[in-house]
Amino acid sequence: MNPDLAKLHPYPFERLRALLAEVQAPAGLAPIDLSIGEPRHPPPARVVEELITHLHGLARYPLTRGGAELRTAIADWARRRFDLPALDPERQVLPVNGTREALFAVAQALVDRSRDACVLMPNPFYQIYEGAALLAGATPYYLDTPSDQGYLPDFEAVPARVWQRCQLVYVCTPGNPTGAVFDQARFEQLLALADRHDFVIASDECYSEIYPDEQRPPAGLLGACARSGRDDYARCLVFHSLSKRSNLPGLRSGFVAGDARLIQAFLRYRTYHGCAMPPPAQAASIVAWRDEDHVRANRDHYRRKFDQVSRILQPVLPVTIPDGGFYLWLPTPGDDRDFAREVHARCNVTLLPGSFLSRAAAGRDPGAGHVRMALVATEDDCTEAAGRIRALLQEKHGH
Repeated sequence: MNPDLAKLHPYPFERLRALLAEVQAPAGLAPIDLSIGEPRHPPPARVVEELITHLHGLARYPLTRGGAELRTAIADWARRRFDLPALDPERQVLPVNGTREALFAVAQALVDRSRDACVLMPNPFYQIYEGAALLAGATPYYLDTPSDQGYLPDFEAVPARVWQRCQLVYVCTPGNPTGAVFDQARFEQLLALADRHDFVIASDECYSEIYPDEQRPPAGLLGACARSGRDDYARCLVFHSLSKRSNLPGLRSGFVAGDARLIQAFLRYRTYHGCAMPPPAQAASIVAWRDEDHVRANRDHYRRKFDQVSRILQPVLPVTIPDGGFYLWLPTPGDDRDFAREVHARCNVTLLPGSFLSRAAAGRDPGAGHVRMALVATEDDCTEAAGRIRALLQEKHGH
């Protein structure tokens, strides 16, 4: 058995189940689960119909690199969205079965375990980054993203000895769970470090299409490369998904794009991995990437929920609407695990403690004292949950 399996931490939702195992929620209140980032808006009907129409495609093996029409649809979308001068669908685009498996697999393909490898990641973080590093034989290094840094990593604080060992850096923008977004300057800072120390940047951008201001879409790593004159996207890979953008988490469809040399290496790995996207999913994905109407409507739904929930909670909790994503990253009055347990016990609302998404390092835990509230349920359920939490806090503090 792979000894590195023993290094894996319990997944956040396993810890949440243990935390709430002995909690008796009030029977008179319907349960509202806002702990999991699973989109629950209806998927686009045209995409679903395309999937059904192409079920006959199951009679043949799909290509690992995906069909030419899908890669072209992806490249066209990325060029439009991030104002790229070029993105070659033959060499710089690779369809994947959702970003989760690709974010994990990329470390297995690119990390040289014969060296004393280090993989950097934000803290708090999507736990796949950590598991990927550990199973690739690397040491995770946690980049704290506390509120006093705008929930963004401070690359200048990383010691030179760590950069010398670094082979891969995961970034997430908009961030999970904080919603913080990289700007051009921060991308350029990381690109300069990648040039100096020869590591790969893996930018998880699966929340990039959920944002509050239509005039200010979040920037992306490839766009930052283009604005810096780096048309080859050297050392850069971006990861995008239809799960959040198009409410299609069950389709398991996304893509990786960037440096052609890295894409070629990743394709070789994936050929052996046996993870080609089924033909019906490819056909449905083409329709999804070519349509923006449903994506704009999706953003409108989230805006309404953010507006309503923030107005309800603002009198009792400091609420900041994030620059991207569908999470509220809420500071808690006291221990985040105690708060999540009490909200479940008194309100029958499930939230995720922030410390379940982070690691304590250098004497502090940047996830502690927060909860993640995923505004994925219906507007009515989100506002109902916020109202219950407000009533609880007002009762406790006599407001």
